[in-house]
Amino acid sequence: MVKTVVATGTSSGLGLEAIQQLLHQPEPYHFILGVRDTITTQTSYDRLDWDRNVHTVTVLPLDLLSLPSVQSFAENVRSRLGPHKLNYLFLCAGMLDSADGPGPHGSPWCAGLVVNHLAQHYLMHLLRDSLSASQSRVVVVSSGAIRNVRGQDPATLDVDLKANSKAGVRAVYSASKFVQLLGAFYWRRQLPSCTIIAVSPGLIPNTKLASSMGLSMDMPDAKSIPEGARNLLRAFAANDLPSDPEQIFLTSWGEWWPKDVYALALDQDLQRKWCWTREEIERAEWFAAV
Repeated sequence: MVKTVVATGTSSGLGLEAIQQLLHQPEPYHFILGVRDTITTQTSYDRLDWDRNVHTVTVLPLDLLSLPSVQSFAENVRSRLGPHKLNYLFLCAGMLDSADGPGPHGSPWCAGLVVNHLAQHYLMHLLRDSLSASQSRVVVVSSGAIRNVRGQDPATLDVDLKANSKAGVRAVYSASKFVQLLGAFYWRRQLPSCTIIAVSPGLIPNTKLASSMGLSMDMPDAKSIPEGARNLLRAFAANDLPSDPEQIFLTSWGEWWPKDVYALALDQDLQRKWCWTREEIERAEWFAAV
């Protein structure tokens, strides 16, 4: 049986490497990849060595800074799925940016929050029926940076993630990835038929995102891109799921993080605050103005 993977953030770096590793597996996959630059990405996959008789790769346009683009991508995905199952949703996209200047398309939120959380959260709303019917596995690429919310105070999220807040790249990245983790817990409750796993690739200095943060391979525990991708793919195959439904974070060394590490993210009121409904997102003035 062909397994279908819908993915974001697979045009380069860890995402591209993870898909490439799956393309070398004997079991057949159909990949539906949402990317901003479809031409360059298609060329990258065309150059890879993989068996076209076993796997298929479909590259579709997706700009996570534009929620109408997310709508179009979701419509394309549903059309291409037809009666087939959506086995995996791989949310690998991420960006590193400071909160300088206006938000994308007039959003009150900075680009880091829109890409790292809001757009992919909206995508899950749009694919909700397919995910539920397919009993999909949702793999959320997270980060140890979720522990670095400023002052360990969730109230700082309201400040740092606003457009033009002047928050630096590290503050925005930590805050937005923490909110993304809130989303993983939100969807764990909303989609009880699905398996939701947050997974960290580890410290991967050779990605564009990490190099922008000044990370290097001589740092302790630094890992290569292929190793980081293998860490992510553990979440595809893991069957040793903890009995506690709130223990969903798979570390880069293959263990499940104890809940006390991310205790701040277990607050259901906080999860609801940052995980807007589909209707709330689509009613927003800045959404309608795009």
